[in-house]
Amino acid sequence: MNITDEIRNCLQSAFDPRELEVVDDSESHRGHAGYREGGESHFNVRIRATAFEGQSRIARHRAVHAALGDIVPRIHALAMDIDA
Repeated sequence: MNITDEIRNCLQSAFDPRELEVVDDSESHRGHAGYREGGESHFNVRIRATAFEGQSRIARHRAVHAALGDIVPRIHALAMDIDA
């Protein structure tokens, strides 16, 4: 399983989102720090789930990081767009 699918599966299980988009944006970072040949180093996540209602932006980001667990240290960058 690739990292994109791992991220998607973890977030789906943790938050049951009504909207989830996970994009491997690594190629647009070619030549930058953290880029790896073959991708899977830079990701954009857009997630919408009722689980985030009433949470601050920081709490939402912490929840996503907690859900991703050991995936986070294996990637270089994770841009998140999180809302309830």
